[in-house]
Amino acid sequence: MPLHHPKHRHHHNEDVLPYHRSDDEAKPRRPYVPSSFPSSPASAAPPHRFLLLFAVVCLLLAVASLSFAVSVSRRPVPLQSPPDSVAFRCGRAEDSLRSFLASSGNYSAGDREKVLAVVGVHTELGSAARRAALRATWFPPNPEGVVSLEHGFGLSFRFVIGRTKDKEKMADLQKEVDMYHDFLFIDADEGKKPPEKMLAYFKAAYDMFHAEFYVKADDTIYLRPDRLAALLAKDRLHHRTYIGCMKKGPVVSDPNMKWYESSYGLLGNEYFMHASGSLYALSSEVVGAIATTNNDSLRMFDYEDVTIGSWMLAMNVNHEDNRAMCDSTCTPSSIAVWDSKTCSGSCDPIEKIKELHNTTLCSKSPTLPPELEEEE
Repeated sequence: MPLHHPKHRHHHNEDVLPYHRSDDEAKPRRPYVPSSFPSSPASAAPPHRFLLLFAVVCLLLAVASLSFAVSVSRRPVPLQSPPDSVAFRCGRAEDSLRSFLASSGNYSAGDREKVLAVVGVHTELGSAARRAALRATWFPPNPEGVVSLEHGFGLSFRFVIGRTKDKEKMADLQKEVDMYHDFLFIDADEGKKPPEKMLAYFKAAYDMFHAEFYVKADDTIYLRPDRLAALLAKDRLHHRTYIGCMKKGPVVSDPNMKWYESSYGLLGNEYFMHASGSLYALSSEVVGAIATTNNDSLRMFDYEDVTIGSWMLAMNVNHEDNRAMCDSTCTPSSIAVWDSKTCSGSCDPIEKIKELHNTTLCSKSPTLPPELEEEE
C-alpha cells in the first residue's frame, strides 16, 4: 500500500465533492506511484492539479459528445419513396387519386378533403369499356380533370370498386389505376352483395372526405356534373336529406321471378318509398350516422336501393323526389339520363352514352334553362 502523507490532507475540503461522505472517504488520496519509479518532490504535481486535469478532460469529452449529438439530430433524414399504395386509407379502402398526387409532390396529406359532394360511380372489374366510355364523355379523363372539376363545381368524382383475390384481374385493374388514378377502393371484396359494398363505400367516403353530400351513381348513366352541383348546392331546411327518383313497387316473393326478395315476409306486398339505385344523394349527417354504425346492426335486403331506403326510414330523413335525376331522354333540365322503365341503367350503356354526348341538348346546353337563369 502507498503511504499517505498527512501534510497534504489540509489542501482539500468536503465541498470539493457533490455529496457528503465520511472523513476517511472525503480525504483525497495521492495517486499510486510504483516504487521502481520514485518521483521526486520537485517533479511530482500536487494532487489538485490531477483533479483539475481530469475535470478538463471530462468537460471536453462532454462537449464533443454534445456536438456530435446535435449534428446528428440536424442531419436531414433521407426521404423514402412512398410505396405504390400509401396515404388516404381506411382499413383496406384507398383513394388512388390523392395517393398519386401525394407521391408526385402535388398534394400534402391532411384532414378530410372538403368538397360539396363525393360522387362515387360504382363499377365492376369487367367494366373497363364502360369506364372508358364515361371518361370519353362526362367523367373527367385524367387526374387534372378530376381536380379541375373538384375546384370548379365542388364535386369529387371516383370510380368505386372492391378487390378480388384473382391476381390476373387485379393486375389488369392496377394498370388502369396507374394510368388514370381515379379509383376509390372500398374495404369489400367484389363478390360481396351490393348492399354490403354500398355500406363500405359510404364508410370509406365519409372517412376520407368532408362533404355536404355523398352521391352514388351507376356506370350506366349519362350525367351532367354542373346540374348535379347546382342541385346539391341549394339551401335546404332539413339537415338529413335523401335525394333521388323516389319509387315504390311490389315485393316479389316468387324465387323463380326477377327481383325476388328473400326477406319478403318482413316487407309485405309493396316496398316503401325509396330512391332508384342508379343515382341518389345522402346528406353528410345521414352518411355520418351510417358510417359510425356497426355493420351487423344494419339490416341488409337483397337489393341496394331497398336496403338504403329502409335505413332512411329508420333515420327520419327528408325524402326529396327529383325526376330530373332519372330522365329517359335529354331535356334542358335533366341531371341524369338513363332508361328507368325498361332496364336498370342503360340497356346498351356504352353506345347510348356516346350517342347522348354527341347531342347538343345533352352535353352543350346551359346548366340551367333560360327561364330559370332569368329568375336567378
